Amino acid sequence: MLLCRISAVSQSVARWGTSVRRGALLHPALSFNSSRCQNVSSTEGTVHPAAAQDRTAGPYRDSVLLPRTEFPMKLTGQKLIDREVQIQQECGFAELYSWQRERKAKKEYCLHDGPPYANGDPHVGHFLNKILKDIQNRFEMLRGKQVHYVPGWDCHGLPIELKALGELGTSGLSPLQIRQKAREFAEGAIARQRAAFQRWGVMADWDKCYYTFDGTYEAAQLKVFQDMHSKGLIYQDYKPVFWSPSSRTALAEAELEYNPQHVSKAIYTTFALATLPPKMAEAVGELGSISVLVWTTQPWTIPANQAVCFMPNAQYSVVKRRDSSQLLLVATERVSSLATLLSTELESVGTFTGAELEGGVCQHPTIPRKEVPLLPANFVTMGKGTGLVHTAPAHGMEDYSVASHFKLSVECIVDEEGRFTELAGPELQSQSVMGEGNDTVISMLKAVGSLVKEEECVHSYPYDWRSKEPVVIRPSKQWFINIASLKDKAKEVLAKVRVIPESARGSLMAHLDRRPYWCISRQRSWGVPIPVFYHKETGEPLINKHTVSHVAQLFSEKGSDCWWELPLESLLPPEVLKKSKAGEVTDYERGDDVLDIWFDSGTSWAAVLEDSRADVYVEGKDQIGGWFQSSLLTSVAVQKRAPYKALMIHDFVISEKGEKMSKSLGNVVDPNTVIHGGEDPSVCPAYGVDVLRWWVAESNVFSEVQIGPNVLNSARDSINKLRNTLKFLLGNLQGFDPRTQAVDPKEMHYIDQYLLHLLRDYSMKMTDAYNDFGAGRAIRLLQAFITRDLSKFYFSIIKDRLYCDPEDSLGRRSCQTVLEEILDGVTRSIAPILPHLAEEVYLHAPGHNEGETLFRSGWIKSSPVWRRPGLEEAVEGACAIRDSFLSSIPGRNAAEYELTIEIEPGLLFELIESLQDEPTSSYSQLTELMMSSQTTLTSALPRDMPADALISNGSFLINLEGGVIREDSAYQVAAVHTSMARCPRCRRYTSDSPDCPCPRCQTILTKAQ
Repeated sequence: MLLCRISAVSQSVARWGTSVRRGALLHPALSFNSSRCQNVSSTEGTVHPAAAQDRTAGPYRDSVLLPRTEFPMKLTGQKLIDREVQIQQECGFAELYSWQRERKAKKEYCLHDGPPYANGDPHVGHFLNKILKDIQNRFEMLRGKQVHYVPGWDCHGLPIELKALGELGTSGLSPLQIRQKAREFAEGAIARQRAAFQRWGVMADWDKCYYTFDGTYEAAQLKVFQDMHSKGLIYQDYKPVFWSPSSRTALAEAELEYNPQHVSKAIYTTFALATLPPKMAEAVGELGSISVLVWTTQPWTIPANQAVCFMPNAQYSVVKRRDSSQLLLVATERVSSLATLLSTELESVGTFTGAELEGGVCQHPTIPRKEVPLLPANFVTMGKGTGLVHTAPAHGMEDYSVASHFKLSVECIVDEEGRFTELAGPELQSQSVMGEGNDTVISMLKAVGSLVKEEECVHSYPYDWRSKEPVVIRPSKQWFINIASLKDKAKEVLAKVRVIPESARGSLMAHLDRRPYWCISRQRSWGVPIPVFYHKETGEPLINKHTVSHVAQLFSEKGSDCWWELPLESLLPPEVLKKSKAGEVTDYERGDDVLDIWFDSGTSWAAVLEDSRADVYVEGKDQIGGWFQSSLLTSVAVQKRAPYKALMIHDFVISEKGEKMSKSLGNVVDPNTVIHGGEDPSVCPAYGVDVLRWWVAESNVFSEVQIGPNVLNSARDSINKLRNTLKFLLGNLQGFDPRTQAVDPKEMHYIDQYLLHLLRDYSMKMTDAYNDFGAGRAIRLLQAFITRDLSKFYFSIIKDRLYCDPEDSLGRRSCQTVLEEILDGVTRSIAPILPHLAEEVYLHAPGHNEGETLFRSGWIKSSPVWRRPGLEEAVEGACAIRDSFLSSIPGRNAAEYELTIEIEPGLLFELIESLQDEPTSSYSQLTELMMSSQTTLTSALPRDMPADALISNGSFLINLEGGVIREDSAYQVAAVHTSMARCPRCRRYTSDSPDCPCPRCQTILTKAQ
């Protein structure tokens, strides 16, 4: 028995001062293959047709126990679709979430759903995101945790408004009419998306989803707004913001897309120095008129110029053009580049530090009698241009900071449509600043002799992410969040958040660094109204905890439409006015702006999460500057912590050719078509949900994820191979009930115990993979376990015992016990990724009561007793010896050979001896492992070995107790062709005659009579 053998091994080890320890390794000096499968053909867990016919041929057909199961090897077409839907219904997919929420659990796992936008049909990007979340949720639920996952939708915003109104636009429609149409459109998109997500097998609280247009959600959002306003973090100001002329609203940084191929008309133009800086006047004042040379890609902003900025610690030169004698002031380090650009020599006639330029005053080139100062600014760089920056505070964020410091005018000359106002002058009024107005400014500069050079410049430029049109920067009175005061705390808490992949942390920090403030007001109707009232005469805002709390309560009860539906007296009742120490209600009017949708979704932690904090947020990398940021900032402002413990950030889906998906390119992949098939099944077959789920799990989601026919076919083939293995397992468990017929591990064959040891190792690695969001690693572990440990190793060895031993024999039941554990472990390990297949297998698997489902029965069940001292060393030692033997007979059948194994006395001999009680045997566990006809174990090869014996040799380094015990044991293997005949029943070379069954089979046949 194993325990006796292990005991003997332990005693042997004790003679060297210690006992055998679990996990010790055998290191072969020769012919050791850690895959345990050298030269053993892969069966993928099946019986090939020819082999099956061979085994069942003749009069012994009914005595061989071949696999039998109704589990299909593959499902295709409508049968596949029907089966998935049937499994969802029979196995209670729709009720699973509520069931697990009601059960008792020690721990909760909260994955907060970032709301998808309710403006279109579900696409593969949705599928990637939702299935990544579902894989993790199902794993955590199987592990016994109570999962909190409430799906949500981002329902407000311009894209929905534009799609809802179509070509009608907003002309002639009231805010309530616009909102009604937008709501109806969003509800339709939500219904389609929700149906798709449920069909994909996503486990969620589908009865209690959250919607950002829901009154209770809006009320929670206003409570966050009120808290931040009371802390002085939200304020109203007149400053430059990104403005979309196409959408006629302010935009936040997260609502921009940068077009790297934008083409601007860049110009070099001069500002004549009306007053020279004192130092310059002393040095070159007698030379004549000097002009400051500037470069800009936005000529239309020249009329709004209020200053020219220089770098204080840089060096500047007055240079003389050789072709015209014109005197120009430029940065010294830009002289060489400018000479090349202007195709003339530039002679330096004086050099000055930046600080020495202070006091200089320029003449505005297009506005007579207007002068603008030379001012220092640290944002000036020397990478491009002239080292002197034209500064228009109304149309640049950095320009505005200069204006704030030096008290310059911030006058806006551009209207909401992106056209010049009358303040720009009659020559420019009503012209588009991005079109003809830009050209007019260039012509004006040329007319006064200020234009030096015009050129096209290809550069990155911000576009409205909704309309895909360029934006401008213009000042307007907006509501802002002061990010500067939150930044340090946000960085501090973000440093404690686990970021997957870690490489994304830098981008998260960078987005915080470049946002001094966040514009949260929008000039639209479809959104959450900013709860502010304005005094009709002074324009002063009335907003405090009393007004906001009252409006929030109304929103909670009636929804935010009441902002337009109710009379002002209801929104601003006497008691609220009294507490606010305000005047009469008739003195006020309600505001028209709505909140930025990023503030909508960014407060979801307050509206949805029970503890206001999730274990993880899982979204695409576009949310680095979006939802991740807005959620972090609002949470830090209110509760001084991040709303998430971890962030998992995935990349986008692209075509198989590496192209961005586009309808114009015809490469858009519709998940519904992938699942249910297209009009022509030969072109677009039905793959089912699990193939797409496998694609998600198998992909490296931290880089661009490709999808297309080749990828999908590969995923389908992988699942079919898996089904093949599962079919083999189920087929060999026919008639076996693990509840009554399972064998105790202590009584099992060593190879069976060894597989339990491997299964435990597999289950622990799978658990670790899922814990790390490593679904791809889980798939690789699965495939390696099936291919290396099962198909090429264990299944190849045990088939004789499974098919030809007596049905109730200890050896066969031992094997079936392990196969059932393998089936259960593999099925549970794939369940988070392939829930339909897992439940389908569970319906066919033995040992369950009717109505039981896999997802209600937990994770992989492995036992610590499966790792037994000495077991690993004994089996792997035998496998290494077998590898030496197989290497000596390449391409030949191992079953046709008799082996004699010589091992010198010592620990290795005792380990191998535990696999074979008698010196020579055809039915020992050692012979089963060797896959030979007969095996003899000896300490010395006989002297009369046949001349044709194939002899291979090697040695093992046995390393135990961390290197405390090391034994280098030599061995030899002699292989000779067997003289035995092939048994007509079991097909092993163990019979005395080709017409007569071997002794083992003869005994079985006799008992069966």
